[in-house]
Amino acid sequence: MSTKSESSAAPNEVLCGGLVDSKTPVLEWIGETDGALRLLDQTLLPCETKSLECRSVEQVVEAIRSLRVRGAPAIGVSAAYGVVVGVREAASADRSKFDERLSVVIQQLAGSRPTAVNLFWALDRQRKVAERLPTASPQDVIAALLTEARAIEAEDRVMCAAIGRHGAELLTTGDTVLTHCNAGALATAGDGTALAVIYAAVADGKQIRVFADETRPLLQGARLTAWELSQRGVHVTLICDSMAATVMRQRKVQAVIVGADRIAANGDTANKIGTYSVACLAKTHGIPFYVAAPSSTFDLSLSNGEQIPIEERSATEITHGFGRQTAPEGIDVYNPAFDVTPAELITAIITERGIIRPVTEAAIRAMLASGS
Repeated sequence: MSTKSESSAAPNEVLCGGLVDSKTPVLEWIGETDGALRLLDQTLLPCETKSLECRSVEQVVEAIRSLRVRGAPAIGVSAAYGVVVGVREAASADRSKFDERLSVVIQQLAGSRPTAVNLFWALDRQRKVAERLPTASPQDVIAALLTEARAIEAEDRVMCAAIGRHGAELLTTGDTVLTHCNAGALATAGDGTALAVIYAAVADGKQIRVFADETRPLLQGARLTAWELSQRGVHVTLICDSMAATVMRQRKVQAVIVGADRIAANGDTANKIGTYSVACLAKTHGIPFYVAAPSSTFDLSLSNGEQIPIEERSATEITHGFGRQTAPEGIDVYNPAFDVTPAELITAIITERGIIRPVTEAAIRAMLASGS
């Protein structure tokens, strides 16, 4: 628990002005092995679109920690490219020194954010690339690491599209969906997870509306989801987090769809703080609560959600949100970035392989083993 206002990496305060260019890529690799990871700086949205180029592992770590790039799948892709930029300084070293550098880089990236399992999944894939090439030169390993990072990015794009197709079947024309935080194109290499379902349903000709929770304290729903949906022409209404119960009681919501940062073997799901509250409200009002996530978000090494590590962030994100003090100096603050929704509150989990329903460990393991 934070007890004072330590330094924060909260989004910068910016002035709105000018047109927003919705065609700026969320993330992309520029060049070959000597290139750079270019990221859309999401801390500036929705007022400004500006990209930054990461040419060192320290820059990638900072971008992940400060939420310049966020969303579990996008973090995983960025970390995979982060390995490439991080090991290049050892390109001329002997293989043993290169492997030492690789280990250090992976540790640095692993420490950037603890909850999103896609981060560790991507880093493990990169580690295995090097292990499969024990006698290759550092230059050849770096080339292989870049190939693997590009594969991870491409796979995520395909998984997003498949999640959208499967999930669209759960929606009917005229439905209004409530979502929490941002699980769209800004959070992935593709169309997102939760929002991919909405985009796919709209593409099928269904009339879908969305209520977007603002998502305190960093307002990802207000700054990111509302902006992204508006850019895509989807009718979106922004509400405060505390209004979710009222719109449900008024029967203005027919489904809830959220993303996930880590899913335990039994289906307990970690997502942005406030998701658990929304799930409880959906249960009370008889509204289906769906989680949309790729298979890479499942962590079968954890039996339940109590074992999921929950990141705690700076006190200043609450006491000095966006640069303005809104709480007494020195006040105690508790700021977990995520909470865990128990599996029994989840109607179904939408994956690229199909829909898991009911949400049980047996059903999860069967779907993940299917490979289809």
